Amino acid sequence: MAENEPMVEVFIYETRQFLEQLEQVALASEDNGSFQPEDVNEIFRAMHTIKGSAAMMLYDEISHLAHAVEDIFFYIRELHPEKIDVSAVTDIVLTAVDFMNGEMDKLDHGVQPDASSEELQKSTHEFLRNFKLENGHDPDVDLRKAKKAARKAAEPAEPAKQQYFIQAVKPEEVKTESGSNHVYKAVLRFDPEGGMVEVRAFGVINRLKDQAGELHYQPEKIIEDETAADAIIKDGFKLWFTTGLGAEEVRKLLEETMCLTGLELTELSSVAECEYWPTPKQKAVQTIEESSPIVPVRPEAKPRPVPMKQAGHDGHESQMISVRVDKLDRLMELVGEMVIAESMVTQNPDIRGLELSNFDKAARQLHKINGELQDRVMALRMVPLEATFKKMNRIVRDMTKKLGKQAKLVLVGEDTEVDKNVMEHIGDPLMHIIRNSIDHGIEMPEVRKEAGKPEQGTVVLSAQNAGGEVVIRIEDDGGGMNRDRIMKKAREKGLLTKPEEEYTDQEVYSFIFAPGFSTKEQVTEFSGRGVGMDVVVSNIKALGGNITVDSNPGKGSVTIIRIPLTLAIVEGMCIKVGGFGYTIPISSICRSFRPEEGEIFLDVSGQEMFMEEGSPCPIVRLHKLYDIGNAREQLTEGILLVTEADDRYLGIFADELVGVQQIVVKPVPGYIQAMTKMTGITGCTILGDGSISLIIAPGKLMGLLVE
Repeated sequence: MAENEPMVEVFIYETRQFLEQLEQVALASEDNGSFQPEDVNEIFRAMHTIKGSAAMMLYDEISHLAHAVEDIFFYIRELHPEKIDVSAVTDIVLTAVDFMNGEMDKLDHGVQPDASSEELQKSTHEFLRNFKLENGHDPDVDLRKAKKAARKAAEPAEPAKQQYFIQAVKPEEVKTESGSNHVYKAVLRFDPEGGMVEVRAFGVINRLKDQAGELHYQPEKIIEDETAADAIIKDGFKLWFTTGLGAEEVRKLLEETMCLTGLELTELSSVAECEYWPTPKQKAVQTIEESSPIVPVRPEAKPRPVPMKQAGHDGHESQMISVRVDKLDRLMELVGEMVIAESMVTQNPDIRGLELSNFDKAARQLHKINGELQDRVMALRMVPLEATFKKMNRIVRDMTKKLGKQAKLVLVGEDTEVDKNVMEHIGDPLMHIIRNSIDHGIEMPEVRKEAGKPEQGTVVLSAQNAGGEVVIRIEDDGGGMNRDRIMKKAREKGLLTKPEEEYTDQEVYSFIFAPGFSTKEQVTEFSGRGVGMDVVVSNIKALGGNITVDSNPGKGSVTIIRIPLTLAIVEGMCIKVGGFGYTIPISSICRSFRPEEGEIFLDVSGQEMFMEEGSPCPIVRLHKLYDIGNAREQLTEGILLVTEADDRYLGIFADELVGVQQIVVKPVPGYIQAMTKMTGITGCTILGDGSISLIIAPGKLMGLLVE
């Protein structure tokens, strides 16, 4: 993402939040079959805020489109029409959201928004016109203008009730120290529900600075001061300035401010009447600190993003702060280096075997503090899957409409938390799998009816914690996978490496993850090109996870994704094989023991096995797998670690256990991968003595046995 100006970053952040809110409210309303009053108000406020923010930032195409959509919900809110095509209104909202998201993507990459929303505006205005006609209302009447005119006509004519007060002073009698003709005081009040009040105040300053001789305002530090927004909401934004413009011109200039709910404009006889005017003449009697006129925002001064207004919000905005992800990444790296440094100190060979009670006490305290620091930093990076899960509602909705199918998405465990990096990479795999479930799995309504199923299919997206992993399941009640069709396609593409009858169902279903593999006869916008599912596998593997798929013909299919909670620091068991050290994540180890002669047996293929919970469990000898010399050959002389992955057990044979320690997972350098047999290796770490230990993934070793 490009480095943007602070104001642009605030705009992107706020708009993204509102667009996500808009999409979810619109989809929920469509599911309910109606727009509830609170939903109408929420969408109206969000569009109103986006309109004002975009206009202030001079992104007119976004502002005009938001205004057009806002008009629809203004009409719904004010006249409560009886006939509402909820699906059509939702289409308009989602189309506008897509357009604005595209423009936000451009801003994220440092490109100015340049797409035209003219066609979308025209279609939106035409929809509103037809909407009014259907409900018996005059389509040419501007409801806003009509209501404003009615309010103005109802206002009393007494001067005391006027909104704006201009002091009766002849212009020729007003002379200021700066040489300008007029001195004004203005107090602007903004709609708190519109958000970004400090940004709007800053926009007023930018609008006035070219017209004003001198300009002073309170609060002084609008962007830098976190309390500025609260002060503006409470007391208003106060300005004192000199200008050659007349009162009416100043009033019109200030009225252009978005989300303005009140304006008090007073013309003063001189700057001496200003409560706040830091000139040399007034320094002796003023208790307010002197400040310069308009101070430009420095790029390094990061603004405080205003949290999105939510129903039931307790108003403690100052307790929330938004932090750039790259800063969290750097903090995590530093914590990882601290863990390594601690191990190097406490496990230093120079102090091994010495009785150092004070040192041991200090080391334990250091370990405790480091552990708590890790937990805090990890907690900062952990985010719930809810936002990513809810985005899948849009995928299901769009696909079912275009394919003529009926399906609903059920979310379970969306409050499960994962690392921020995991969150960023899990969205695309989930999208492809759910699209596959709708396109290939869920049948047409008439087909489902004939099969005795409900016409509406169901896709269940669930997540849960399992040890140090997050398990995500995508289940559907569709027609399942056709083994024969998949096997035929695999044969045509030359993917078979053994006789067909030796393939298990799960192995056959796994062919769908092969690059370029598709059973679709015709290419559509959703599938048929053989891309997508191979991307799923590569993304999941990049996260250190794995994916499996299973199916029950006629009843549906299930895809299971297992990914680590975090990719940074984990507890690991260090082991020795020959003269080399390896590490296995503690979350994968069930137990360790020294086997006896009678516990080991061979299966029909000659694979060494032992019994674990009533089932045969294979054994992997690391010294044979990695060609390590000087290692123990007899199983009864070493240690057998029982590991679990993918609901299966695997025994890993090592010479000895070294101990448990926290490890910082680092990727294996490319040149080592090219020179060494890396089967079953998922990364590496640095131990306390400075040596490098390779990290073993039991799941990958199981995959090797299957092959």
